[in-house]
Amino acid sequence: MADIFERLTNNYGPLGQHRERAHGYFAFPKLEGEIGSHMKFRGKDMIVWSLNNYLGLANHPQVRKTDAEAAAQFGLALPMGARMMSGNTNYHEQLESELAEFVQKEDAVLLNYGYQGMVSIIDVLCSRHDVIVYDAESHACIIDGVRLHAGQRFVYKHNNLTDFEKQLQRAEALIKKQNAGGILVITEGVFGMAGDQGKLKEIVALKHKYSFRLLVDDAHGFGTLGKTGAGAGEEQDVQDKIDLYFSTFAKSMASIGAFVAGDKPIIDYIRYNIRSQIFAKSLPMPLVLGNLKRLELLRLHPELKEQLWKNALSLQKGLKEKGFDIGNTDSVVTPVYMKGGVEEATAMVMDLRENYGIFCSIVVYPVIPKGHIIYRLIPTATHTQDDIEQTLNAFEETKKKLDLGFYKVAEIPAMADV
Repeated sequence: MADIFERLTNNYGPLGQHRERAHGYFAFPKLEGEIGSHMKFRGKDMIVWSLNNYLGLANHPQVRKTDAEAAAQFGLALPMGARMMSGNTNYHEQLESELAEFVQKEDAVLLNYGYQGMVSIIDVLCSRHDVIVYDAESHACIIDGVRLHAGQRFVYKHNNLTDFEKQLQRAEALIKKQNAGGILVITEGVFGMAGDQGKLKEIVALKHKYSFRLLVDDAHGFGTLGKTGAGAGEEQDVQDKIDLYFSTFAKSMASIGAFVAGDKPIIDYIRYNIRSQIFAKSLPMPLVLGNLKRLELLRLHPELKEQLWKNALSLQKGLKEKGFDIGNTDSVVTPVYMKGGVEEATAMVMDLRENYGIFCSIVVYPVIPKGHIIYRLIPTATHTQDDIEQTLNAFEETKKKLDLGFYKVAEIPAMADV
């Protein structure tokens, strides 16, 4: 009989195998200081492009004041118990009501976390007879929720409407054959890696031809897209056609928690059947009051979103003018695509951090194919034009080094030696 632990520790996985060299630098780095566009990494000042603090609310004075006062008044324990049993309050219900109104839906239900929330929503919605059709580049929380689904699922090529319709046809044929079940389509409002919006307008246009319900994960669109900040559906003028609208508080709201909004009957069903909330402690009061304040600022201060977009467009324009490939992003998420191996990528990251003071996230194999590098830059409302110019110059110089083979090294030293 095999020992479970021995099997696991003999193979730490594609990322874990690099843990000894990567830990604390490329993986699990420690950014220090006040959350913002400038922080410290290993004692050095950095311009940070890795935080989803889109609107700069993490350290907004009114947010900090509300968080502190709520913690002082209520502590972190209140309310005790799950919402259904003993953990409900007027403030929880107020937040749900205001969120629903903001995203133009009848009702909403709070969730403790975004990742867990999406997995749970898929679980509560789908029976073994139902069929899920989802985008190939969906976030890991969607992928994991789909994997736990007991029924069939069909994946379509990313934002490929021809393949999407083909998978819908397969789903309808299967349901007709088994004479039971329905179709749930899942996509994202903004895909967090590439920054392109989901084809929401085109997807909902197919509702007249096929029978399905649409669940949209708009974690990166909420607060950043649309006239009022209501997200990708508002941006594409199809918010009313989205059956269930989901977002996390971890991005524009710079907080913890999530919500799903839709017509009251289906939200009531979710509220009374979603196991991850029924059997979990309610969101602590300081988080609820803090999220109410964040939502208020999001509503009342559109200049935050305007500044975010000013910075994002400036960064993206500068990268394109310098010849960088930023793909098809039509959101503030800014990927930079390059060619190179893992060794080159890690050496380039070290150069950017150690010599240029630029901290950004990097994605390499096995997350993406070998020979490719993606830098993901996340502009925020708190970045300055000087931050942008310094970053553009750093990328230009390090790209030249990459093309000249400067980063082709036999071995990257352990991070403890850096």
